[in-house]
Amino acid sequence: MKTSPVKVIADAILEKKGQRPISLDLREIGTAITDHFVICNADSTTQVAAIAENILDRMEEKLGRKVLRMQGLENDIWVILDYGDVVVHVFQTEYREFYRLEDLWADAPCVEYRDEPQQEETPSAKKTKAGSKVRATAKKVRKVEE
Repeated sequence: MKTSPVKVIADAILEKKGQRPISLDLREIGTAITDHFVICNADSTTQVAAIAENILDRMEEKLGRKVLRMQGLENDIWVILDYGDVVVHVFQTEYREFYRLEDLWADAPCVEYRDEPQQEETPSAKKTKAGSKVRATAKKVRKVEE
């Protein structure tokens, strides 16, 4: 089963406690420059940098993909990572609220990702316990009108 770059990015965001991660599916929008936007925010520039670095690391580690272009790492207020088919926006919270990219692309189907511990089965018992890894669970927020 092929791992989706959007899923890898969402997991990387959640590993570093990124806030309100969402993906917008832009494939049906004719003027879009990419297939997906992934958007999240953090309260400090330190955390914005940590999230961006984790995305870079996980994409290379899990999918062998390097970023094509990136911008914003010099100030960590709004970092953009361009993978061609996916563009990631990591905002400092106040800038996400100001620019509101989700509203600009309101016609796009939106998926929200949540932090959920992975379940591991113990060998001696049939009970499960929370693992140390984090896994993103997706919830559709908007549906496309057909």
